[in-house]
Amino acid sequence: MLKITSPYDLSLIKEIPLVGKAKVENALAIAYTLFQDQSKWIAPHERIAILKRAVAIMETRIDELTKTAAQEGGKPLVDSKIEVLRAINGVEIAAEHIGQLKGEQIPMGLTKASENRLGFTTREPIGVVSSISAFNHPLNLIVHQVVTAVAAGCPVIVKPALTTPLSCLALVDILKEAGLPDGWCQAIICENEAAEVLVTDKRINYFSFIGSSKVGWYLKSKLAPGTRCALEHGGAAPVIVEKDADFKEMLPSLLKGGFYHAGQVCVSVQRIFVHESICEDVANQLAEMASKLVVGNQMDEKTEVGPLILPREVDRVEEWVNEAVAGGAKVSTGGKRISNTCFEATVLLNPPMNANVSKLEIFGPVVCIYSYSDREEAIKIANSLDVHFQASVFTKNLDVALDCVRKLNATAVMVNDHTAFRVDWMPFGGRDSSGIGMGGIQYSMHEMTREKLMVIKSKSL
Repeated sequence: MLKITSPYDLSLIKEIPLVGKAKVENALAIAYTLFQDQSKWIAPHERIAILKRAVAIMETRIDELTKTAAQEGGKPLVDSKIEVLRAINGVEIAAEHIGQLKGEQIPMGLTKASENRLGFTTREPIGVVSSISAFNHPLNLIVHQVVTAVAAGCPVIVKPALTTPLSCLALVDILKEAGLPDGWCQAIICENEAAEVLVTDKRINYFSFIGSSKVGWYLKSKLAPGTRCALEHGGAAPVIVEKDADFKEMLPSLLKGGFYHAGQVCVSVQRIFVHESICEDVANQLAEMASKLVVGNQMDEKTEVGPLILPREVDRVEEWVNEAVAGGAKVSTGGKRISNTCFEATVLLNPPMNANVSKLEIFGPVVCIYSYSDREEAIKIANSLDVHFQASVFTKNLDVALDCVRKLNATAVMVNDHTAFRVDWMPFGGRDSSGIGMGGIQYSMHEMTREKLMVIKSKSL
């Protein structure tokens, strides 16, 4: 049995059974058989109706879904409710974009050999989708990895994070309640060894993974020939702050981007490069704001920063912060564990570049600030890591902003906003070692379909 516990006090929430390889094999057989029989495919109008009904059901269970997500994931109640609302909107977006899964006409008659022909493409479901998810958005990530497959017409098997499976199970139940036929969406709660079958089996046509780069790239190497994939890993998001930045708007933005969900977000603000003329002021003011954040039980409505997902993560963050301080970093605020599950909101000034907090994804409530005199050099350092996801720049100078957008190595660069900004209809994903493929509801749906070309030859054309 798997014990699901609260990240804050480790109290038991629920016990659910773990399944083995036999159950995984059965799920694969069901999904594959469904896809192979086109008479069982779900028509687009039926998919739209199912997802609209799912939205209606979710809207009646906002408080219940919020409580579940907060309890198991550790995200504060107020932020978990926002996640639930985003998840509902994500299902709506998926339903709306089913009608956009379309092909195009391919010109013919451009050469003598292509005369008397009409060519056009259509998009059809890619096949069985396997999704392995992460803990940090226990409901919304499942929407992005499961509802997109359903919308694209693919049977999907999902393995949620073992720390946060309850939100996933709730969503799968809602889809079934909304009329999704049996077998089209199956949740598998299993250990990693059994889950590897969901990656290596040749019946998998598309693999969606959200999690660590070490695991993701390893699993990609195990894919069967022809299996397409999307990998979403982490980053160490850089921010460039020019001397003309608007403190009033910037500081609350950096605070939110750095400490939302205790920094356990793949695009959390981590490395802030600040012009030397304002660096001390930025560090001091951000530290003052961070010191006032309420850290604690995610189920308390006053909590702004919840626990880390597991006690070992607190141990790791503490170790990294101590290493940075020993190397010369100044602790502007925080720097210590509160308990075995919570860590203070921490701002470090000028940690050494060889410290873990400077070169690896922290995934904790720690923000690092570095002073620079030369923006080109700051960008060079920002780009020096092998993880590249989202970045940002704060400046009132449009030329400087566009220069940073062009030079920062990232899939998305926010101007006068924090690196963790996201809406669910925008393209989202890492580049280089931070991932492959593009997320975002309609982008994932597109990747879960494939083109088929039809060419008709007729003398009357």
